[in-house]
Amino acid sequence: MAEVKCFVPQTLQEALEIRKQYHAIPLAGGSDLMVAGSMGAGVTPKFAGDVVVITNLPELKGIRELDDGSVEIGACTTSAEIAASELVHPLVRDAASRMGAIALRNSATIGGNIGNASPKGDMPQPLILLDAEVVLRSADGERRMLVDEYIIATKKTALRDDELIVSVVIPKQSFTHIFYRKIGMRRANAISKLTLSAAATVKDGVVVDFRASSGAAGPKVARCRKAEEILIGKKISELNTCKEEFLDAWNGVISPHAMPEYRRNTTRRLLTHFIDALAAGHPEGRVE
Repeated sequence: MAEVKCFVPQTLQEALEIRKQYHAIPLAGGSDLMVAGSMGAGVTPKFAGDVVVITNLPELKGIRELDDGSVEIGACTTSAEIAASELVHPLVRDAASRMGAIALRNSATIGGNIGNASPKGDMPQPLILLDAEVVLRSADGERRMLVDEYIIATKKTALRDDELIVSVVIPKQSFTHIFYRKIGMRRANAISKLTLSAAATVKDGVVVDFRASSGAAGPKVARCRKAEEILIGKKISELNTCKEEFLDAWNGVISPHAMPEYRRNTTRRLLTHFIDALAAGHPEGRVE
């Protein structure tokens, strides 16, 4: 087995220089990477290349509100920290609070969960609904893109081999109604069979914003903006008449593989529940 170097930089700039020179694999919480490289109990994990440990870099930690009202979350901020923060949107907090066991939530990071690009990952699903952006930095500069564009497919992202995820930015926005469900084999410590977030803003009886996204339903988080447009601008009294058109459009983004009927039917029921609640004049807030 080829020797693998492990770098432990003390600053972000040092880490970026290591990425530029060695293209070392970033390691933060390790809750995905250590499992992927596991060789068994007591055996050093096998990595595809050199590793750069970024867990303790202060530049990658913390949650802060920016001047424009958006919220920036450092890439090495843990799920437990996100779940506990009042600054973070409730849908993201929901996802963070349901990610695995307590020990995992205290180590798993938002950057790692996005960077792993698993369709069953908890964090990308609400972030894509919220049009969150990922901030990428190299020794030569910085760029930003939507999380939805950053994750290309299962385990495939737009990250260049000299870049690191440094933060995630969630734009300021509010909805009158939100909905979140995670379905697994048990109530706790479960890998997602399906997750779904939905959000809407109803003003003077008209749906002025509607969004939905589903995780574990295909090679990446599913969101169908064309389907959302079917409901936007409709009076809540009209939702029942256009609901089927919306649901049929949503079927097109569910993968034809991996229990498609279960995922389609379950997604359909969850979306129906949310839309019916809007049509019935559900009070503002969380739809249970």
